Amino acid sequence: MAIELATKFAPYVDEKFTTESKKSMLTNQDFDFVNARTVKIYKISTSEMNDYDRNGAKSGEQWSRYGAVKDLDATTETMTLKKDRSFTFVIDKMDNDETVNQLEAAAALERQTREVVIPEVDTYTYGIMVAGAGTKPVAKTLTPENIYDEILAGSETLDTAEVPETDRYLVVSPKVYAVMKKSKDILMETDIAQEIKAKGVIAELDGFKVIKVPVNRVPENFGFMLVHPSATVAPTKLEEYKIHQDPPGISGSLVEGRICYDAFVLENKTKAIYYQENKATE
Repeated sequence: MAIELATKFAPYVDEKFTTESKKSMLTNQDFDFVNARTVKIYKISTSEMNDYDRNGAKSGEQWSRYGAVKDLDATTETMTLKKDRSFTFVIDKMDNDETVNQLEAAAALERQTREVVIPEVDTYTYGIMVAGAGTKPVAKTLTPENIYDEILAGSETLDTAEVPETDRYLVVSPKVYAVMKKSKDILMETDIAQEIKAKGVIAELDGFKVIKVPVNRVPENFGFMLVHPSATVAPTKLEEYKIHQDPPGISGSLVEGRICYDAFVLENKTKAIYYQENKATE
């Protein structure tokens, strides 16, 4: 590894700009993966409504005034964590000394988490959500003239599926957010609570909290996604980071990290995710 030694440089590191993760707002961790890597969820069917028969006539194979007696089905949905990721690097004592302590281990670990780990987890999770969206209309070129109609169509779809009206999110890329800002039909509420602003919500629109995510963390031609967090389970089973000082064979710091995570869209809640692809202009 090439190390640029300090001569007349100021003790300053040119850090990369990074965006904090918004994943926790868009997903949930409702299921416990402690001491297990696989969780099975029961899905129970329901019974249809019938006209009550006051005369007690036969209905189906079993006689009942309430209708045909049927068994409920109980099937399982299996979630197994697949992502077990790690990293490691060494900071030699002399390298740290000759770069005016700018290779200090704790700061390097924080930088690794911010610039590498978080973007990877976000990208993977958003990809799973897009792939598992219950409604994906054909790709359209989103413009200031049609963007609001498309968002309203998605909102109506969620209403029809009886998705809870609270805690809905509208996820957009910077490009689509710019399209929204140019639309004469869209009036976003930007005077929102500081608490949700701090988490990354930039506005509210028709009951949706608007979140803008970097284009390099979402699939290509990402338009917008309407999301209720109940749809996606995004567990982190293990997140472990270590700094070993002077381990055998190394004069300096050995940094290691491991994160075991995944994301799953629940089969009975796919309709709580609506994804609209933005058709690229030719």
